[in-house]
Amino acid sequence: MDQMLDLPPPLSNEVPMMHHMINGDAPQQVILVQVNPGETFTIRTEDGALQCIQGPAEVPMMSPNGSIPPIHVPPGYVSQVTDRNGSGRVVVTPHSECYPPSYSPALSPSHHIHPPYLTHPHFIPASHTSYYPPVSPGDMPPHQFYQHRLPPIYPEGELHSPHTVCNSMKGPSSDARAFTTHSAPPDTPLPPRLSHRTKSSLTLQWKGKKNSIFREYYVGHQRHCKVMGLCPAVGYTFRVAALNDIGTSGFSTEVVFNTTGSLPQTSLPPRLAQAGPSWVTLEWTRPNSCSNEEVVTYTLEMQDETKVLNSLITCSGEWRSAPSSLLVCKTTPDRPGPPVNPAVNAVTYHSFCVTWGRKVNRYLIHLCLCSESQWVTLYRGPERKHLCEDLKPATSYSLRLSCVNVGGQSLCSDDLTVRTHIPPPGRCQPPSTVGNVKHKEMTLQWDGPLCGEESENVEFSLEMCAMEEGSEPTEVYCGSKTECTVGNLLPGTTYRFQVRAANSAGYGPYSESVEISTAAGPPGQCSPPAINVRSHTCADVTWEVSHSGIDISEYRLDWGRDLDSLELVYSGMETCFQISNLEASADYCCRLQAVNQAGAGPYSDLVMYRTPAAAPDVVSGFCCVDHPLNPTDNEPFSHSTCLALTWDEPHCNGAEITSYCISIGDRIFTTRNETCHIIRDLLPDSEYSLQIRAENEMGPGPFSQILTVRTRPLPPSPPRLECAAVGPQSLKLRWGFSSRSQLTDDTTYTLQMENRNQRFVVVYRGSSHTFKLQRLSESSQYRFRIQAVSEAGEGPFSETYTFSTTKSLPQTLKAPRVVQLEGNACEVTWESIPPMRGDRISYVLQVLGGRDSDYKQVYKGDETSFQLSGLQWNTDYRVRVFACRRCVDTLQELCGSFSPSAHFNLRRSDATLAVEADITRVPMGKTLTDEQFAGLIVFGVASLSVLMAFLNVCIKAF
Repeated sequence: MDQMLDLPPPLSNEVPMMHHMINGDAPQQVILVQVNPGETFTIRTEDGALQCIQGPAEVPMMSPNGSIPPIHVPPGYVSQVTDRNGSGRVVVTPHSECYPPSYSPALSPSHHIHPPYLTHPHFIPASHTSYYPPVSPGDMPPHQFYQHRLPPIYPEGELHSPHTVCNSMKGPSSDARAFTTHSAPPDTPLPPRLSHRTKSSLTLQWKGKKNSIFREYYVGHQRHCKVMGLCPAVGYTFRVAALNDIGTSGFSTEVVFNTTGSLPQTSLPPRLAQAGPSWVTLEWTRPNSCSNEEVVTYTLEMQDETKVLNSLITCSGEWRSAPSSLLVCKTTPDRPGPPVNPAVNAVTYHSFCVTWGRKVNRYLIHLCLCSESQWVTLYRGPERKHLCEDLKPATSYSLRLSCVNVGGQSLCSDDLTVRTHIPPPGRCQPPSTVGNVKHKEMTLQWDGPLCGEESENVEFSLEMCAMEEGSEPTEVYCGSKTECTVGNLLPGTTYRFQVRAANSAGYGPYSESVEISTAAGPPGQCSPPAINVRSHTCADVTWEVSHSGIDISEYRLDWGRDLDSLELVYSGMETCFQISNLEASADYCCRLQAVNQAGAGPYSDLVMYRTPAAAPDVVSGFCCVDHPLNPTDNEPFSHSTCLALTWDEPHCNGAEITSYCISIGDRIFTTRNETCHIIRDLLPDSEYSLQIRAENEMGPGPFSQILTVRTRPLPPSPPRLECAAVGPQSLKLRWGFSSRSQLTDDTTYTLQMENRNQRFVVVYRGSSHTFKLQRLSESSQYRFRIQAVSEAGEGPFSETYTFSTTKSLPQTLKAPRVVQLEGNACEVTWESIPPMRGDRISYVLQVLGGRDSDYKQVYKGDETSFQLSGLQWNTDYRVRVFACRRCVDTLQELCGSFSPSAHFNLRRSDATLAVEADITRVPMGKTLTDEQFAGLIVFGVASLSVLMAFLNVCIKAF
């Protein structure tokens, strides 16, 4: 079998394209097929021809999607897809099983070897009747294929096996290969021939055509056919083609055959039997030449729609006559259609005019009343309009029209509905009053026109006119009711009234006019009252007697701050009234109203009034407070010599308050327009009586009630501050009075310390006499001050005291460590301490061992290790160490506490002994000298003295 390599389909959808077929219109991928030297690659071009490409060469093929199109390779060859620099490449090489390893496709012209053995020929189908052999590797001429012609359906067989020839050397033949050719459409048949004919049939072996338009008459396996139903003495054209499963052959040449017989006689023309508007009835005679038994058919032809031109063709079983002469006939006229565009205009309440279109001979119009449903003919004639008169008003009529001519009467048009107008209403009855006539209004009623259909949807218009000369009538009512109320009239005044009706046709005539008078009314509007000022709290109101009405029964006076707060303050026949209890510099208003038996008249115009200004009211809320509301930094406040006063601002009564006066005994203090004040330079622990009043431009107001206050005693003096105990990080302070008489149970103290910003802050506030400050810095100065506070107030601060903390002792070291050395020696080490605020640290090492009962100093210095030598074997020793601080500023040496002792015993052993914090065995070194022992005694005495002094200070502090 052929080996195939899957590659993407080429652009032609059949074969890969050559270089000249490549274009860049679409994003495609180029696949390269490598043709080795000595090999040939065969492809089919767009026109179907085969093209051979001799190696070495690279054949580009376009791949639209990167897939590999199918490629045929000869037997014994294999294909391989590689990727080189991102491009797909197809390499065809001989298979190792078919070709020996010594075979190489790349051969030089001077290298002669036998051609390779062809396993099987490979055929490329060129058509249904030819195959192309494959291209074989090796040195071959430019054309490596040949064409072998075979019949359309070749039986299964074998072709001669091909073999290769190179330089006159013939290679072995390939194996024989069986194949079968493809089927093909049949060849074009010969034209049909006539085997028998009659007047109406032809028997063919084959064909048929007329006017180059052939009709398929027979399809089948027979090779003859009888065509029936033909006309006598007529020629027919035939042609034939052959078909099989593959396709259809071409048609044969055309042949013409005639039927036998003679032509029939010409038919007589048809006759008009009857005609209508859209139809005609025709009749004709049977030909004399036809027997009664013969079946005769007729063909009637019409040439025009408006003028019917008819001809007749007679057909018998074996003949067809010529067309008859023409018969010309006409249809009868049709009846007209209904009139178009009927319309009605000029409608009145007794007539209207009807118009229409379509101009014909005669018209007929019918008119009827919808209520009677009976059509009555009103007009018949040629005109296109008609005036319908003497109709009933407000009545609906239906119209319809039809046309009449020689063809008949048309259908009626659609019904058209018309309604005559309503006539104007008749005269109404004059209006009359209903109930009692009031002084400002009256109710009128009237009767409408005569009842009837024309009185529907009637509105009424009532007009009023004053009796004064030159007054114009005014419409006071318009509506469908027959009653209305007329208001806003003048009391005791006569008015003239008339009414008329209206509908869609317009207004009817006015009724007769009627005169009606209103009743007497209440009094008219009073004149504005006058206001006379008596004081800022009192005013007199007076007014004039009203002459606009009669029989005044009373006057009503309203008074208030504004229009919404007006209240009735007087009712009677007097013409004056006094109003009191008014506020100074306040706005007021009043109005006046007169009343009689008819009712109350309108109010007078509003009168505005403002009371004059006055001195301020009495001051309230006068009291003494603990702390000033407006303190000043430059003037200290003391409750022993000062009073802080405050009060509420009184009503100024229309003039702004300018100042306040405070009376204290025989002294007067004047303040600004403020509600607080401080009185100074008073006696401590003394009682005072005070009063206050406000003043404005109108004068002083009244004094307030008496306020009795008492100054506080003088506050206590500050105590004396001492340092009871001092430490590196703490100071204990204490204080007390030189005179015990100043101490009270409620005395408290405020202790302040200066911070880094040179500001004093409170560190203690309470009744205790001692306080200890913790977490201070060593050897630092601190500044303090103290203050005593009692019921009399806060006393002054003391002078500033300065106290300093001491320097810290070095910390207690951990137990030293002892390590045995060679011989009777050992090394003692201990931890180090960094310098303390610039002061150096030294260390003292003491040893206790042998027959000694006290520790002896063996080392003092800055090192943290020391070697002991000359120790005794199997002897218990103890070592301890403490640190000393060498103060640079005071040249004082401060020593810390002893560390825990380390115990060790020096044994004869080569192993190094590790010494723990509490128990370690180490050999003893040399004993202390006399100078070292004397120094140790001095150090002990000094330490004991310092300890005793410290205990003494603590006892005194507590």
